[in-house]
Amino acid sequence: MPRVEPFYAIKCNPNDIVVKMLAKLKIGFDCASKSEISQALASGVTADRIIYANPCKQASNIKYAQSNGVRMMTFDSVAELRKISAYHSSALLVLRIFVGATKALCPLGLKFGAQISDVPELLATAQSLSLEVIGVSFHVGSGCFDASAYQTAILLSRKVFDIGSSMNISMSLLDIGGGFPGNLDTQQNLNFFENVCDTINSCIDLYFPEDSSIRIIAEPGRYYVSSAFHLACTVTSLRVSQIENSLEDSYSYFLNDGVYGSFNCIVFDHYIGDHYLLSDVYGEAESYFDESTYPSIYWGPTCDSADKILENFRIRKISIGECIVFKNMGAYTMAAASTFNGFQIPFIQYYSTFSDWEFISPLLLEEDYTTQHDYLNIHRGLDSEIDLIPVEMATTCSHSL
Repeated sequence: MPRVEPFYAIKCNPNDIVVKMLAKLKIGFDCASKSEISQALASGVTADRIIYANPCKQASNIKYAQSNGVRMMTFDSVAELRKISAYHSSALLVLRIFVGATKALCPLGLKFGAQISDVPELLATAQSLSLEVIGVSFHVGSGCFDASAYQTAILLSRKVFDIGSSMNISMSLLDIGGGFPGNLDTQQNLNFFENVCDTINSCIDLYFPEDSSIRIIAEPGRYYVSSAFHLACTVTSLRVSQIENSLEDSYSYFLNDGVYGSFNCIVFDHYIGDHYLLSDVYGEAESYFDESTYPSIYWGPTCDSADKILENFRIRKISIGECIVFKNMGAYTMAAASTFNGFQIPFIQYYSTFSDWEFISPLLLEEDYTTQHDYLNIHRGLDSEIDLIPVEMATTCSHSL
């Protein structure tokens, strides 16, 4: 999407190394709170590369944005306009409109977005308060699988621009939000993403032609980080049960992470556990040559029976101590993890191929990867996919991202 400027959605994964690398790449940031604004500024970005993309903000956070020069922010109600007028009258406002996308993993329309019928009143209120409205934003929902949702939303945005023009409000920015997939390692997902890009490109060229000088931004989150993180868990316990009216046994495996931790994405983000056994990759498992599979369940470590990661699938027998690697765990995992029952959030190990490291290393300060903290060790592997998780982890793997 050559006309679209990315503003990374920090909420998706606020990992400090990720934020610093993206900042060095001159990417903007979508922030929803004082803490996220603070993190973005600390990474070295200037205030004009931040959009405070939360239509319902705390007054104290608006004051913080004002005192740090962050002017661009969203709104979707008269109440928010009055609040912004009181605490940040020089803000550059972006009107968030409602989009009724139904094929998103996490629809957002129920919570945010003004109806088109409310636009004239909102713009008139902004005028009466001497506030500057510079553009329109929408969000089709996180993990949206409906390219037509973008088409509908861009058309609605055009209508809002036209309403503004009729009221002598000249807008200059369109924020197409996020929702872009992050796991592009399947042909289906890749085809879908290409379809979304084609739809967006054609729609913005039709409704906001290049000679209109409209600035187009987006708020991708999972697109950048989903496939950049894998989660390595250890099997800590197992239980074998006889299946009623069957000759088969069922295997329950207990892991050292669960839905109260990194796998909260199962509850909130509808994650499907794409995983593999590390010892199978390296041929080290005792049952490696046993091709039999059995009905299985993965449980998390807490005392809550709702802490269930995956069920109704078949896999070979797994031994206590084996490492299971879950792929594409970078989006909406660590960001919402808790320490319920005293189980800790996983530490992070960073791995890079030599060829990637040549690109990555100039983006980081030496202190970012030579810190004394275990979770900030950079491990440079060989140029192969497997070496992103080295063979040593087959025996030392405990709990890491």
